[in-house]
Amino acid sequence: MTEVHPIEAESYRILRSRIDLSALPPLTRAVTERIIHATADFDYVTDLVCDEMALAAGVEALRRDAAVIADVAMVASGITGYPVICKIGDSLSARLARTANITLSAAAVRLAHGEAGPGAVWLVGCAPTALAEIMTREVEPALVIGVPVGFVGAADAKDSLRASGLPALSNISEKGGSAVAVAAFNAPLRVARKQQKDSS
Repeated sequence: MTEVHPIEAESYRILRSRIDLSALPPLTRAVTERIIHATADFDYVTDLVCDEMALAAGVEALRRDAAVIADVAMVASGITGYPVICKIGDSLSARLARTANITLSAAAVRLAHGEAGPGAVWLVGCAPTALAEIMTREVEPALVIGVPVGFVGAADAKDSLRASGLPALSNISEKGGSAVAVAAFNAPLRVARKQQKDSS
């Protein structure tokens, strides 16, 4: 584990001085704090829908070095400490999108699933159609972090994700985005890394 930067430590100190999240389950609290830290938006306390068992499954998957798939390059580029599959810039994705008449994000998810297989952690911070494709493909995920942003389809896609029964973290409103997806992923990754270190 790397040392926490003084600015990050101060940010968390301020956050905790303004809101008490100690009543939340440990992984839910870690994710909620990380997202608030990344966005400076306290509304996520009531907007996030966390499932402690799903988050624990995500931690376990990351401990096993499970594949991680991101819907867009901005999400993938925000994760520096773990390999991420992102097919959005792949020419095959563009070809598949045209031939199957689906969005580029949906095509990228379809290709990524072919590479990663079941048991992966999926991150969707941008495209509601990527979430729809994950549900359609029956990808058997360890965890889906579904926080796409936007006024068209984002809230509905997240609602469908929650109704799907897949192990998931999502939020209710139209907001979300790449920074939120990255923050939501980094919280269980930190826990997984700490557990690996403690058991070695």
